[in-house]
Amino acid sequence: MANWLDNAIFYQIYPQSFKDTNADGIGDFQGIIEKLDYIKGIGCTAIWLNPCFLSPFGDAGYDVEDFYSTAPRYGTNEDLKRLFDEVHNRDMHILLDLVPGHTSIEHKWFKESQKDEKNQYTNRYIWTDSKWTYPENMDNIRGLSERDGCCVVNYYSCQPALNYGFYNVTAPWQFSCNSPEAKEMREELKNIMRFWLGMGCDGFRVDMAASLVKNDHESKGAIELWQDVREFLDKEFPNAVMISEWGEPDKALIGGFHMDFLLPYGSSRYNDLFRCDEPFFSSRGKGDVAEFVAKYLDNCNKTGGKGFMCIPSGNHDTPRLSHTLHGDELKIAFAFLLSMPGAPFIYYGDEIGMKYLENIKSVEGGYKRTGSRSPMQWDNTTNAGFSSAPPEKLYIRQDNDPSRPTVQNQLADKNSLLNEVKKLIEVRQSEHALQGGGGIEFVYAKKEQYPLAYIRTDGENRILVVINPSEKEASFDCEYKIEEAVYNFGKAVVCENGRLTAAGQSAGFYRIVK
Repeated sequence: MANWLDNAIFYQIYPQSFKDTNADGIGDFQGIIEKLDYIKGIGCTAIWLNPCFLSPFGDAGYDVEDFYSTAPRYGTNEDLKRLFDEVHNRDMHILLDLVPGHTSIEHKWFKESQKDEKNQYTNRYIWTDSKWTYPENMDNIRGLSERDGCCVVNYYSCQPALNYGFYNVTAPWQFSCNSPEAKEMREELKNIMRFWLGMGCDGFRVDMAASLVKNDHESKGAIELWQDVREFLDKEFPNAVMISEWGEPDKALIGGFHMDFLLPYGSSRYNDLFRCDEPFFSSRGKGDVAEFVAKYLDNCNKTGGKGFMCIPSGNHDTPRLSHTLHGDELKIAFAFLLSMPGAPFIYYGDEIGMKYLENIKSVEGGYKRTGSRSPMQWDNTTNAGFSSAPPEKLYIRQDNDPSRPTVQNQLADKNSLLNEVKKLIEVRQSEHALQGGGGIEFVYAKKEQYPLAYIRTDGENRILVVINPSEKEASFDCEYKIEEAVYNFGKAVVCENGRLTAAGQSAGFYRIVK
């Protein structure tokens, strides 16, 4: 694993909405370059860039038309390489968003695959042998081509599935995941990675990583595929970082990924923290963290300490943190996010508390997700500093609330969320026990109880983290002696007669001895 990952803090950029420099209402590479000093100034050390490849944008770039070319709206391949160089000049790293499981219907591979006459792309996608033969339990498209058959799709109907084969072959039109046809696609995937790594990117966040091999209910085929990719990377690009959208860390990390995200769907209980009717981090104090902790520990046991699990503030697919949390609740949530193992991921704008925009018109397949993709709010100028274009030309409309948070205003306010996030990152970077590879032991995580308490460790260095989002004070039996506070938000804890009491809406990191 690349050494820099241990203290990495990622900033996720949705390029359409970050910074527009040519007044077309859409963000671009040059805009990202201009704001790199801001990202570094927060304390972030790495960037995850959402898809930036050529696309008809039926799904915001997750429908790729050409894996080897950037979308002109953002700039050229040379512009992206300059972004890589500028990131590296600041001693930072950058990952591209790789979408390996499908393409757009506009991709040249798909257009050739649709033809009735056989060619080198005939089996690049998953087709049945007749338009009347529907792939069981799979979405599909048909009637688009001269070729007879139904084509499997992965998400939207504009995203035909690439052919990595089937782990369990149950029909004549299915190829084994070890067939020459499936292996050919696997080699093309390596070529794509080889191209961008050679240009200077530091690795990839992989979209829908578990979905490539079909009829693969235990993910054995997917694990084998990614182990093969990892072997290739270890030989040619040993420092290349791989992060999966999988949601099953034990499988993803065995497959060769360095990290896996805890996702808002599946069994992670991630939503219990921030996005449910009664989130744990609400000041109402009606949430429950116990099941999240139980699942987290189960994943720790399954992975055997190998690789990282990542808990993001949010992403382009989820409502923003500020949709359910407000004010000090957000600061306490970040105290948790920035004191857990793995690599924290901050979704652009979450560090200033940008709002989720309700009832906003869907843009490029976003639907309800569009409300989390509005333009970054930089300052008090036109369009909050995102773009000089007329407001009606913006990719997604701006938050028009006069009280909307901006970077400019929050930098000037010592008590702002942004300055609290900066402080937390500085503390994390100064304490190795709080970084990605440090150990964790939960000491209090009771069902429907507050606070949450855990110990982060690095050798002899032990830091007790106490998180109490509830407006009411909370306590638990504690056998540790507190030596000093590394960080405090709200009132410091009181530890007397073997009992620790945390004030309402507080968070603190404390050096301890037993």
